[in-house]
Amino acid sequence: MAKLPVKYQFLDFSDYGRSLGHWIASKLQYTKFTAIHVTSMFVISGLLAIAFMLNEYYVMAAFFIILKSVLDAADGELSRLKKSPSYVGRFYDSIADFLLNFCFLFTFWYLSEISIIYMFIAFFCIQLQGTVFNYYYVILRNSVDGDSTSRIVEDSAPIALKGESQKMVNIFYNIYDVLYITFDKIMYFMDKDASKCKPFPKWFMTLVSLYGLGFQLLIMAIMLVFNFDLYVIPFFIFYSVFIIVFVGLRKLFL
Repeated sequence: MAKLPVKYQFLDFSDYGRSLGHWIASKLQYTKFTAIHVTSMFVISGLLAIAFMLNEYYVMAAFFIILKSVLDAADGELSRLKKSPSYVGRFYDSIADFLLNFCFLFTFWYLSEISIIYMFIAFFCIQLQGTVFNYYYVILRNSVDGDSTSRIVEDSAPIALKGESQKMVNIFYNIYDVLYITFDKIMYFMDKDASKCKPFPKWFMTLVSLYGLGFQLLIMAIMLVFNFDLYVIPFFIFYSVFIIVFVGLRKLFL
């Protein structure tokens, strides 16, 4: 099930796992598996990828990184198929992504001789890149009656949805807030008027999807397969130059 009405759907380079994710979700729709279970599965897949990286089985590591991306699509698909949206699930997904991204970068640092300072810079860059895409994507979804589980400004714990505990929503929101507040505030500061615009054109969203987590993971997987693991950290630092490009495009032309 799409997050956007057909009229506003765009080519999302980070969403290559959606079709397979939907297939997995459809097989789980009438089982006891929930979206949170699937999120836990992508955490396990990410940890397996790290284990294979540490043992220099890079092709297998790449496989589990891509599988993680597919399962990351499947959890949201399952939630929509079961018609059971969840703020706990939404925050759990984002928290898991944050921690796995850090573990991936830490592992690339461990396998190289690069300074750990550059690892932290690359991690900051990856998170900010993802925030750029998510910021514009959430604005678009909210402006055209698309999926609204994510809010443009996550500045307070939302009211729990049917079937979930307000206490758990508050706990997961607070963890999410600690991890993401810096990146969200930076992005809002860079382009606080974006939500006042007309729905963004498809070409713009397709460009910005190059910063989506799925595409970031695809880059990591490809670099592992070709034994370019030593260049992953420098690459993602350089890759941040497009933040200025994307924000500039939005401000100048949209």
